[in-house]
Amino acid sequence: MRLRSLALAATALALTTSLAFAETFTGKVSDTMCGKKHMMAGATDAKCIDECIKGGADYALVIGDKVYTLKGDKAQLAKLAGAKVVVDGDLSGDTVTAKSIKPAQYPRRPHPTRPSF
Repeated sequence: MRLRSLALAATALALTTSLAFAETFTGKVSDTMCGKKHMMAGATDAKCIDECIKGGADYALVIGDKVYTLKGDKAQLAKLAGAKVVVDGDLSGDTVTAKSIKPAQYPRRPHPTRPSF
């Protein structure tokens, strides 16, 4: 009986530990070749990312000054190239593996009000 309780506790701890690494990240979709600053003159960020991916680079997630390799659905990442996104996923070293990715919602600015006289 005691051994069974110990096995159940170990299983519960293992499940809890594996779930603890799932995180939410907010950043910009880029590529590992250019990272934070795109180098194609006269091209949009999305176009530069597309060309870098075709050239063998991986998708990246830029958060501040840090560039993470971004793994996930390539068709979805292509649609969001250059966009600010929210990624739910796992971080392992410098790689974020996306479980879900969606465009970030920018906060709405309050409408300026006219002063009352």
